[in-house]
Amino acid sequence: MPNRNSSDSLLSDTLHRLVHVYKSRLRAEVTQRALGLPITHMRALKGICRNPHSTAQSIALRMHRDKAQITRVLKELLMEGLIEKRPNPEDGRSQLLFPTEKGSEVMRQLLEAERETAAAMTRSLSDAELKQFAELSARMVENLSCEPDGGN
Repeated sequence: MPNRNSSDSLLSDTLHRLVHVYKSRLRAEVTQRALGLPITHMRALKGICRNPHSTAQSIALRMHRDKAQITRVLKELLMEGLIEKRPNPEDGRSQLLFPTEKGSEVMRQLLEAERETAAAMTRSLSDAELKQFAELSARMVENLSCEPDGGN
């Protein structure tokens, strides 16, 4: 039976390879669709599309990035016509962020790229294996999220 240290190393190596190959494949799918957005911009747009009460602060917190960096990303998304700002009726100091029609179309294409990538990644796995992987992964995330440093 392998010792815990070699199992931990194997797990770490496998996770690094999985993340790397997933990101590479997703980038290729995004490039094929000529979306032309960096990953950070796509993640911000996804957050805005999924949360109708998004603000720069809420996006920064969700993405674990400083607000100045997210403000630059949002400025670029605004200039590209992918998002728009509207006054926040609950807080006059902030603005709510919404996808434009163009932003919603980019999001649709991004989700399709994610679906294609996930389908390729899981094509040889059964439904039971996918369910087990999702459950185990969620537990691992929870384990790391409960650490005092937030898993970082």
